[in-house]
Amino acid sequence: MPGMVLFGRRWAIASDDLVFPGLFELFLRVPCEIGILTLYLMHRAKRDCADGVSYLVSSYLISLIILLAVVICTVAAIVCVSMKGTICNPGPRKSMTKLLYIRLALFLPEMLWASLGAAWIAHGIRCDKTVENGIEITVIVRTQIWWSVTLQQVLPFSVSNRTISGITRSPAWAGLDSNTPAPICRSRTTEYDLIGGDPLNCHFGSILQTTGLQYRDFIHISFHDKVYELPFLVALDHRKESVVVAVRGTMSLQDILTDLSAESEVLDIQCEVQDCWAHKGISQAARYVYRRLINDGILSQAFSIAPEYQLVIVGHSLGGGAAALLAIMLRASYPQVRGYAFSPPRGLLSKSLYEYSKNFIVSVVLGKDVIPRLSVTNLEDLKKRILRVIANCNKPKYKILLQGCRYELFGVPDNSPTELDGDNQGDLTQPLLGEQSLLTHWSPAYSFSSDSPLDSPPKYPPLFPPGRIIHLEEEDTSGRFGWCSTAQYSAKWSHEAEFSKILIGPKMLTDHVPDVLMRALDSVVSDTAACISCPAQEVPNVDVA
Repeated sequence: MPGMVLFGRRWAIASDDLVFPGLFELFLRVPCEIGILTLYLMHRAKRDCADGVSYLVSSYLISLIILLAVVICTVAAIVCVSMKGTICNPGPRKSMTKLLYIRLALFLPEMLWASLGAAWIAHGIRCDKTVENGIEITVIVRTQIWWSVTLQQVLPFSVSNRTISGITRSPAWAGLDSNTPAPICRSRTTEYDLIGGDPLNCHFGSILQTTGLQYRDFIHISFHDKVYELPFLVALDHRKESVVVAVRGTMSLQDILTDLSAESEVLDIQCEVQDCWAHKGISQAARYVYRRLINDGILSQAFSIAPEYQLVIVGHSLGGGAAALLAIMLRASYPQVRGYAFSPPRGLLSKSLYEYSKNFIVSVVLGKDVIPRLSVTNLEDLKKRILRVIANCNKPKYKILLQGCRYELFGVPDNSPTELDGDNQGDLTQPLLGEQSLLTHWSPAYSFSSDSPLDSPPKYPPLFPPGRIIHLEEEDTSGRFGWCSTAQYSAKWSHEAEFSKILIGPKMLTDHVPDVLMRALDSVVSDTAACISCPAQEVPNVDVA
């Protein structure tokens, strides 16, 4: 849907985007109108001032009531017109431009009238005659004008002020109260290698509290964070007899820039695999950690303490992708290395590297998490599907948003007929909304398919997630109530083809949060009936314990 044209230019807002802003304005305007009208009717018998003051006040209030009524009717008409039509059928909303011009034209007299009332309050209106109960008419006059000006001007600003005042506390202390133990902070010099972090070592204290390890178990901790350079730590897990290298995921602007470096580059490793391509930003980050581990002797120090331990590489999100590539790089020197990537990005490895990594890397994906389905080619596919669905949509935008909110809060799906039912399925295979120019002509990553007129090969080769994939699926979503639900999950082995499309849903982002993933893993592990169903064919020898 193109933006509306006002004052000779096109704006980044469509004619069907004004339903909820208009309802919010009505929510403020209608109580204001009712309040001023009530005050006028209650005190009209007490306005008998000399020198024409009573007449001026009455004229002011009546004009204000009429002006507000016109504004309310105009906004209500804007809301009603904005509800008409569909996303790609703006015909029923052709009168929206005129209504907006009327609404903007009412803005100037409204502000002048409110400024006049504010000036009267500032200078005061005197009247010597009093009523029976001895109350001065000045009080009544000022009260009426004060109410009118306050309800028009102060109320919207109070809402904005509440929004500004509602800024949460620092994430490091969010959720802490008097009953929550303070993080473990140390300021003394420690025996392990520590790079970066806060002066009191509270960041490291949170790691101790989360992992349950002791100070002597850590070999190296680095909070150094730049583009292509990720924080990581090396520790000894005596219970599993492992040297653990953990790489941190996306938590800063530098990490986001690393994620966005999504071009492919050749991965120079010592193995027999051909066509070793990988995500450029993540491979650079993995190479940085590799140099630190090998050149600085960090791994040598760890294995000098525990030579019989095995090497385990773990990470989440961006850290999961870097951990997988790091495990591939260290495979030649440490044949027993194991990699565990939690919610890694899909666009990571070439097909040959993906097959090679199945022997020693396991990925864990929760539900409809968008990151394990995210790649350049998948984004292009999502763009095509969104444009086609929008072009065939038979519902207005506000209904789609309300249905999404209802599903998020109450878990009630929309079972009414949609644009994808019946005969409309065939329409989705045709180029729509200028798809030729929007997608295929200008996009170098557009993958060739039967319905694509592009004959040249794509610029970006398709990339795949690392290793074998354990998919945690929610067993039953019916009857849930938003965040209050206690979801149950089951685990199964899945093929990478199940993550070849980006799924749109209310949990596509929340399923990527580490806390949600950990709760799902705890639910599967604690459930004695849960099991991992392995396919009968080609089961690599991978330790998932």
